[in-house]
Amino acid sequence: MHDSLKLLESVQLGPYTLKNRMVMAPLTRNRAGAGNVPHSLNAEYYKQRASAGLIITEATQISPQGQGYPSTPGIHSVEQVEGWKLITQAVHDHQGVIFQQLWHVGRISHPSLQPNGELPVAPSALAPEGEASTFSGPQPFVTPRALETEEIPAVVEQYRQAAKNALVAGFDGVEIHGANGYLVDQFLHDGSNHRSDRYGGSIANRVRFLLEVVEAVIEVWGSDRVGLRLSPSGTFGSMADSDPKALFTYVVEALNPFNLAYLHLVEPRVQGNRDEENPDMALSTHYFRTIYNGLLISAGGHDRETGEATLQAGDADLIAYGRLFISNPDLPKRFPLDAPLTPYDRDTFYGGNERGYTDYPFLEMQTAEAS
Repeated sequence: MHDSLKLLESVQLGPYTLKNRMVMAPLTRNRAGAGNVPHSLNAEYYKQRASAGLIITEATQISPQGQGYPSTPGIHSVEQVEGWKLITQAVHDHQGVIFQQLWHVGRISHPSLQPNGELPVAPSALAPEGEASTFSGPQPFVTPRALETEEIPAVVEQYRQAAKNALVAGFDGVEIHGANGYLVDQFLHDGSNHRSDRYGGSIANRVRFLLEVVEAVIEVWGSDRVGLRLSPSGTFGSMADSDPKALFTYVVEALNPFNLAYLHLVEPRVQGNRDEENPDMALSTHYFRTIYNGLLISAGGHDRETGEATLQAGDADLIAYGRLFISNPDLPKRFPLDAPLTPYDRDTFYGGNERGYTDYPFLEMQTAEAS
């Protein structure tokens, strides 16, 4: 028994007392219904995982323009808001806390997913490497259209309206998706942002869009119910910066005055992204802990041992689990018992039905079958 696990201690996050420090990470599962509307199967999936201290939903597009993958849910239509109400109600009925992740993919899209077949938008007309996921299979990324300076306030407004819709849908808070090569991240990095207006050039200018989005969302929710996810060492979506340490040090210091509910950081993977000669300089929660004043969530391939060690070291306050929550809906029950974990089936991560989604066993079911 491991009853003394710090992972299982309660923690105050904004106005909420979370029952443990285990966060269900945002996980794209491509199972929204027609019109990108959440439905009862999605409600069952989130309900099953309501023992997490905090659930962060799968990335949810803030507008039709924000979509980059098939069958991902939105939070911009009346029908979508009604669909999400099923989910927030199911989670609340099981004493869970759930934040919605607000998402605009920027250039990580394809005309076939955009309104009227238009080009995706981005800070600059620079195509990412690789292929877009479309309803007809993988397609090469197109060169996006650079947003005009005067268009950018309308994109910020999409975040504000989505935040209002999330409030109506019954969420406990929202997380701004600023990570993984999507629109906010594209503005931050000088590899994807070649603008010469007030949103490009200097670090302060490249961070401007993010801070405007944060301000807009806080106006709806209050700062203590807004989180932000960043991936300072991430390269997904062809992200690159000439000085990522200077960039993200500036970003995190600029966030301190907002008093957000939390900052959610994707840790550097050991391969490729980490400065091995000087690991303390790596862009990890260990580094950002020294400059960020609020709660930190650490994400990135954690198991029970690494999550506990990160908390014990004081490098983060909560630990996000993704794949382990997919295949172990009752993960907070398994960790103190050191119970065996069900392996996940990668083939069912994206798209499909209840298989690999809501049919993973709970510990009692497995124990009953074994006895």
